[in-house]
Amino acid sequence: MTLSTDALLQSSFLAGAIARSGKDADRIDGVAPRLVVEPRTPEEVASILAAASREGLTVVFRGGGTKRGWGRIPAGVDLLISMRGLARVIAHEHADLTATFEAGATLDEVNAALGRHRQWLPLDASGDGSTIGGAIATNDSGPLRHRFGTPRDLLIGIRLATTDGRLVKAGGNVVKNVAGYDLGKMMTGSFGTLAAIVSCTFKLLPMPAASHTVSAALPDKESVTRALVALNDSQLEPLAVELQAQAGRAPYRLLARFATSPAAAVAQAAQAQGLIGGGEIITGDQEAAIWRRYQGRAAASAGTVVRMNWLPAALPGVLALFETLAQAHGSVELVARAALGAGLIRIDGSIDWQASVIERLRAADVVRHVTIVDAPPDVKRQVDVWGALGAGGVISSAIKRALDPAGLLNAGRGPV
Repeated sequence: MTLSTDALLQSSFLAGAIARSGKDADRIDGVAPRLVVEPRTPEEVASILAAASREGLTVVFRGGGTKRGWGRIPAGVDLLISMRGLARVIAHEHADLTATFEAGATLDEVNAALGRHRQWLPLDASGDGSTIGGAIATNDSGPLRHRFGTPRDLLIGIRLATTDGRLVKAGGNVVKNVAGYDLGKMMTGSFGTLAAIVSCTFKLLPMPAASHTVSAALPDKESVTRALVALNDSQLEPLAVELQAQAGRAPYRLLARFATSPAAAVAQAAQAQGLIGGGEIITGDQEAAIWRRYQGRAAASAGTVVRMNWLPAALPGVLALFETLAQAHGSVELVARAALGAGLIRIDGSIDWQASVIERLRAADVVRHVTIVDAPPDVKRQVDVWGALGAGGVISSAIKRALDPAGLLNAGRGPV
């Protein structure tokens, strides 16, 4: 028999964690969790998961809440576990350039602590308040992916709480650690379907001394292609190369950021300006403001945000496809890691039209892995969030059965 919400609140399985009934602010695609609990230690997380398994309670994890709408619409949520109670810096090995953080710490909190030692974790994720655990669980990344890759590329160790109440660890605290099964990479992009991430160890980098950004308006897709080919063929080492455009509205906006020593940043930005064929070099507070605004372009809007990939050499075809999406029915915006072949499409318009644009993208030969990042529930009812990824391969399904045999974690919402 399913326990009532009042019985859950009085139950000993909460292990002393803070708990309350779900509220409207906790809703996931309109579905309110019966109970919200905030554990303070990894042991509490493990104890709660073990009890939830015994009682057959469905569980969703929440960090900063910036990605709570990612995934399919839940049929119901018994227990929402907030990880914000686990937000400590556990260890910072300055000389080794590594650090371990609890999963509920935000990227801003982490880099504020590391910055006191002139070091940083070069991750940027969608939405202010993104947590370490959320970034790993979704493998979310932003412009810094151009130089440093996704979270899985910087992760060297992970600690998990499993549904049977165990705390398990994989990886280590040094960059060259190679022992054990690569559980960290398996958890990266698992969307909370396998276990609770309670802490992570990352390799760090020294903070760059200076940063300059070239911002250029390019009139058409041919100009974009020429500029990117020139940058890629050069010896320059940009921190980020980003492309933003509104379908049917010129120009394209290309941003190339260089962060290194002061003299090198100036020299590389000037050379990039010549290769691109113009643009403005920006630094200081103005540069920081531009990147904050740009990051905001990728955040969820009233419409739908779709993530997709393509082969870098296919960029001309991708831009040609993008330009065909502009219609009177709505607006389409591209925010892309242009040199890597990854990006976001923001779609605003009627529900039917948003769904039709997603289907057009999935039918196109030039893009791959078209998944919905965030969307109104009515769009999700028409178009599957994961598309082909949601089929669940033999290996991923077997891992899911091994770690969450009852299928309680993020039930029905994740890609497996």
